[in-house]
Amino acid sequence: MPNNNYTDDNIRTLEGVQHVRLRPGMYIGRLGNGNNPGDGIYVLLKEIVDNSIDEFAMGYGKEIRITIQMNDVTVRDFGRGIPLDSVVKAVSILNTGGKFDDKVFKKSVGLNGVGTKAVNALSENFYVCSYRDGECSWARFERGELKDSGKDSTSEKNGTLVTFTPDRMMFGEYAYNMDYVETMVKNYSYLKKGLTLNLNGTPYKSENGLLDLVNENLLSDEPLYPPIHLEGEDIEIVLSHCNAYGENISSFVNGQNTRDGGTHLAAYREAIAKTLKEFFKKNYDPVDCRQGVVGAISIQIQEPNFEGQTKTKLGSNYMWEKQFHDESGALKTDIGPTIRSYVNDFVSKNLDNYLHIHKEIVPVIEEKIKASQQEREEISGIQKKTRERNKRTNVYNRKLRDCRFHYNDKVTEKTQENIEASSIFITEGDSASGTITKARNANYQAVFSLRGKPINCYKESRKKVAENEELNLLISALGVEDDLENLRYNNIIVATDADDDGMHIRMLVLTFFMKYYPDLIRRGHVHILQTPLFRVRNKKENRYCYSPEEKEKAVSALKTGVEITRFKGLGEISSEEFVHFIGPEMRLDLVKLAEEESIADIMSFYMGDNTLERQNFIRANLRSEEELEDVNI
Repeated sequence: MPNNNYTDDNIRTLEGVQHVRLRPGMYIGRLGNGNNPGDGIYVLLKEIVDNSIDEFAMGYGKEIRITIQMNDVTVRDFGRGIPLDSVVKAVSILNTGGKFDDKVFKKSVGLNGVGTKAVNALSENFYVCSYRDGECSWARFERGELKDSGKDSTSEKNGTLVTFTPDRMMFGEYAYNMDYVETMVKNYSYLKKGLTLNLNGTPYKSENGLLDLVNENLLSDEPLYPPIHLEGEDIEIVLSHCNAYGENISSFVNGQNTRDGGTHLAAYREAIAKTLKEFFKKNYDPVDCRQGVVGAISIQIQEPNFEGQTKTKLGSNYMWEKQFHDESGALKTDIGPTIRSYVNDFVSKNLDNYLHIHKEIVPVIEEKIKASQQEREEISGIQKKTRERNKRTNVYNRKLRDCRFHYNDKVTEKTQENIEASSIFITEGDSASGTITKARNANYQAVFSLRGKPINCYKESRKKVAENEELNLLISALGVEDDLENLRYNNIIVATDADDDGMHIRMLVLTFFMKYYPDLIRRGHVHILQTPLFRVRNKKENRYCYSPEEKEKAVSALKTGVEITRFKGLGEISSEEFVHFIGPEMRLDLVKLAEEESIADIMSFYMGDNTLERQNFIRANLRSEEELEDVNI
């Protein structure tokens, strides 16, 4: 019998920032190596910059300097600076900070007195210096432990300097992707007109706020009319339509990019449809009112409630909600307007006024709505017939092997962890789908099996796509027939063989998402599963390698008696082995759309006519099979 005695010796108290290092996911979400914009190293940077942004929002400091050299990050603002006697505790003691005092920080991003402490705890080296009226107070830490501190006189301008290096013991071998950092910095500039953010010597400054964001980043396709830009107290919106499918709306709260949306984005989407329906005095479907919408919304609220420490989704229902003690000492709650009513009232009044003044765009918008309505009704009927036919032949049950947890049914506890882990693997053929089905975790991993190659959506009409059995069943499995908010899985993972046919199937599936459901890609839901190309082993050890370079390193490390297997299909890998490739450490490539890229141009290049330009691209990037074949040992 194992010794499972539960005694006083088993009770532990984690001091200071030890808990952050033990449970980093609670504070920064995922760790990661920098390949994903949601990885922890970007959260660390954002936590420091957010403090500087909050200083600017309160009227202090018009410049923030950000420098990233290798893995060393420096952020210098010119705000008020941390009070000199509180520098050490402000960056090292959890639940300590100025954001709890609404008189000092009214509408800030940092809320819980955690952000800077998490950066400190998860950094190999962390240095902070506060400059105030000719004096400075500084401290140096290593992995959250104070190593040295002091006070000096200074000629520096008021503000705060922070330098840190994310800890390789926590993040492994990582690197900052400067494209992600640049996007973050540009978003800050759009949201804070008049603020200059200097990234590695390049200044970013916006004069027109969210209008610049939409014009420079979101309008990759030609808008049907000049974007509508409306500003009010604590709210700013931009709106236009283009000839594309889906919606492309960026959302922000107190300067924070809420890429997963939340109550403010839901309210804005509702307000757009409601206002247009009332303006035209017709009961248009909200989906048709929003089809092809490009825009943005930014709101400022007090005490925002974000879902998770990474603050990518707003959970607040009210513009402000505060507890206080009245004169008798009784605890009272004071509640402001709901975010839904606030956004609805602003959009309804101001968008309606805009449309009455700018009458030239009114027929353009209604024509777009009617075109969407006509196509949707036609396609809906075709899709319904296809799904009914499939149900009668029981095709659906054979193609989808669902998991026990998904969004819409209360099968298992709906925790944030379960939601984030829920996945569907899209694969082709009985062999590959059988392997993944046996290896998966059936609690939160589903498998959808394609039959052969899906049609090329770029070349076919929407009607032809709607008649396609495979894609109709895929839409139904994902739950996005009516609204992307009903998506049943957080991760859509394309898992195909590492050969020519597998790559072609991958491109066809991605083309389908890119053309008709681009928001799934923009929101970071679509991934490519990396599977090993080689297994290198001897009598003592197996190593799985994802590239010829990894294979050569494994051969050198295992030295003698080495056997090399080249995997050409998912079905060649046993389910016992495959468990390792779709477990907690599975390698996923996030499918990304650069904000300035045109979806139409991308699809034309990769899936259109076989041009000389594309042939040259393939020749320059293609790896021959000979390069991937086994070496004889």
